[in-house]
Amino acid sequence: MTVRPQPRTRIAVFVSGGGSNLGALLAHQAALGATAQGEVALVVSNRRSAGALERARAAGIATHVPDDPADGDALVTTLAAHDIAVVVLAGYLALVPAAVVRRYRGRIVNVHPALLPAFGGPGMYGRHVHAAVLAHGARISGATVHFVDEEYDRGAIIAQWPVPVFEEDTPATLAARVLTVEHALLPRVVELLCGESLALDDDGTVHGSFLTGTHGEAFSLRAEDSLAADLDRALAR
Repeated sequence: MTVRPQPRTRIAVFVSGGGSNLGALLAHQAALGATAQGEVALVVSNRRSAGALERARAAGIATHVPDDPADGDALVTTLAAHDIAVVVLAGYLALVPAAVVRRYRGRIVNVHPALLPAFGGPGMYGRHVHAAVLAHGARISGATVHFVDEEYDRGAIIAQWPVPVFEEDTPATLAARVLTVEHALLPRVVELLCGESLALDDDGTVHGSFLTGTHGEAFSLRAEDSLAADLDRALAR
């Protein structure tokens, strides 16, 4: 008897730049092969010149540049036409319309290059975040993956991982260290969400994690040995 593979959860990735996190997500799914729970089916950008669009086309993935990124109803229609179940913001520099957030509540996530709630909100993206971290004198930064709500960087936090801030750091060197962590963290969170191992309750409580352990005990990685190696590489000076 032939067993048909289960259909994968269809993902739309929203991005405004080159799409390195998109590339990390695609690489992670390729490494998982037939066991991957999700697949990127659509890449959306508010910028026609975004390098991520070419990255998507080269991978045979549909792309979309909305005429008006603020038109939520039109975006919802486009996402429905592509049978999208999960939305991932990966360096998307426009506010996602409320209609999209409502439609995908609990199934729309964002990656942010700092440990929220610090260094988040309007204008806090890319090098602006890392410059602010250094100006503040913070000794730890990192990456945060969170559910998206109607405000910038205010949704429930799913996962975070810290990185050190060194005395000689510049925005560029700190950005490179944090980005490596983003590339390790985001694809694994997306995989959990696609596999329905991650959920957002109505009260904002997040359930599901790739970490095991109990309060007061050291945590360990759940069947994700490669994550430890990826994060060790991010912390190397």
